[in-house]
Amino acid sequence: MLITTKNTAEIAEAISNHVGKNAALITIGEHTEIDINALISQLNNSDVKFMGGLFPKVIHGNSILDKGIVVNTLNNLDSMFLVKNISTKDYTIPNVVFNKNQDYSLFTYVDGLTSNISHYLSELYENYGMQTNYFGGGAGSLSLEQQPCVFNNDGIFQDAAVFAIMKMSSRIGVRHGWSKIEGPFIVTSAEGNVIKEINWQNPFEVYKEVVEAHSGKTFTDDNFFDIAKGYPFGILKDDAECIVRDPLMVNEKGELICVGELEDNAVVDILNGDKDSLIDAAKSAAEDSVKKASVPRKAILIDCISRILFLEDNFDKELKAITSTLENSFDNISIGGALTLGEISSYGEGFLEFYNKTIVVGLFE
Repeated sequence: MLITTKNTAEIAEAISNHVGKNAALITIGEHTEIDINALISQLNNSDVKFMGGLFPKVIHGNSILDKGIVVNTLNNLDSMFLVKNISTKDYTIPNVVFNKNQDYSLFTYVDGLTSNISHYLSELYENYGMQTNYFGGGAGSLSLEQQPCVFNNDGIFQDAAVFAIMKMSSRIGVRHGWSKIEGPFIVTSAEGNVIKEINWQNPFEVYKEVVEAHSGKTFTDDNFFDIAKGYPFGILKDDAECIVRDPLMVNEKGELICVGELEDNAVVDILNGDKDSLIDAAKSAAEDSVKKASVPRKAILIDCISRILFLEDNFDKELKAITSTLENSFDNISIGGALTLGEISSYGEGFLEFYNKTIVVGLFE
């Protein structure tokens, strides 16, 4: 469901009517002109259980919107939690008892501009393991200024995550469409989401040499992201597609600041893609989820904001490649989601990961 009114009482009433006694997943475009705290109060007065996030843009069907509220029903809710202080690692993941004969899905929104997101996901996986599927995304503003961006019944927070565990099955497709142009390189020093050395050298100098030679463009003081959006890093994984890391900016030391962490001695390639490879990957992600699904109630798309910044006017083709694949298989399926600062998924038998520049398609039964 898409809500466009600015009146918080009307929004709360619409959400309450839509989800009934179930919980609500509320996804809000960052330029939506509403008072989030007032909406939280209204929803609490209506006894609605909810969680949500603010994102650069939201997805509703074939539309991309920077204003608007997309609401999904969280059916068969088992439990819902708020985790604060993600960057400090000073928190405890609550215990949950899983029924061995029940399928579960965990949905999470996390502040995409905080640090130690990968540690948060590791803690989730260490506690819950393969007893549930995992799905979600990084919230926050396209301005890249950290601010409160995830919320639930307790309020709106930064440096935090919300997650819900549902008694339902889910089928997930994950693809990115980027391919190697140079590598491997060793990240000889990293701290959180900052690459301090590549091959024992200044990381920007190593990156600059490769990217300028391939792109034919020259980095200046103010065009780093305009060029870098087409040249992410790929963290090499055994027997799996690489995990993409998006370099956002270079600091005065020549260190590269990314969305998501890298570890010391990580082995990476420098990647590149084009509109066809990204659109084909998006279609493949939808196909992967469709192959495994039976009768999904809804599709939720978590697509990286930097993909639309890279594809620009061609992003409509990426979205259409996904939605047409889903609609051809499942009549009248509801499709919603967000353009995010990082994507979250467990895929196949793989470990739970925090991705960049990736499309994650989730079908929920």
